[in-house]
Amino acid sequence: MTENRVALITGGGSGIGRACAEALATSGVRVAVVDVSEGGQAVAEAVGGRFFQADLTERAACRRVVEETAAHFGRLDILVNNAGFQHIDPIPDFPEETWDAMLALMLRAPFLLTKYAWPYLTAAEHGRIVNIASAHALTASPFKAAYVSAKHGLLGLTKVTALEGGPYGLTCNALCSAYVRTPLVDNQIQDQARTRGISPEEVEQKVLLENVAIKKLLEPEDVAASVVFLCSEAAWGVTGSAQMLDLGWTAR
Repeated sequence: MTENRVALITGGGSGIGRACAEALATSGVRVAVVDVSEGGQAVAEAVGGRFFQADLTERAACRRVVEETAAHFGRLDILVNNAGFQHIDPIPDFPEETWDAMLALMLRAPFLLTKYAWPYLTAAEHGRIVNIASAHALTASPFKAAYVSAKHGLLGLTKVTALEGGPYGLTCNALCSAYVRTPLVDNQIQDQARTRGISPEEVEQKVLLENVAIKKLLEPEDVAASVVFLCSEAAWGVTGSAQMLDLGWTAR
């Protein structure tokens, strides 16, 4: 991997974002960890990077973290759009303010971060953007209106970014995974166990893994390994794609 490259990772304080920060740092990339929680500080310290606390639902915060990352490291080569959250509710009851927040964080923020990072990524001539999408970028589940809408939109943004970035050597791909064992998913398992009156193990097997061929949750490190590849020089020709890590979910 090209020496001294710099990556900005959103939602880097835990789960997939943390695993990406650790894996990219191990591969020699300098890392800016962005998170709304102060927990991102410990991750940044552990990987020898820099922490920027920000609420990316705020437009100004998206510009700030890009500019501060570039100012601190002197460059920006990789953008990993990972920050997000889930909310489960039927459409008639879905809180409008939650819809707005989810779309702001998971679709508007990746667009704004891409826009503000564009001059740095294109100047590098080997810039990389990885959008952490989901199998829900290609399929749907009930009670996840905002999440599914955001992920479908993120895949569209990925394709347009790839087309516009191609002349500059910039690649952009969406990583579409099945459920990953993160704190977010663990909380979802516990919530559904209470709601359905079944054990967490049954939720995992009968709900989360119902539609996949390999009946096992992914780990954050599995996603991070794919991110490292997509950010490498070996992946120079991979762009505009939905990279499937979905355990066979969308093969149906």
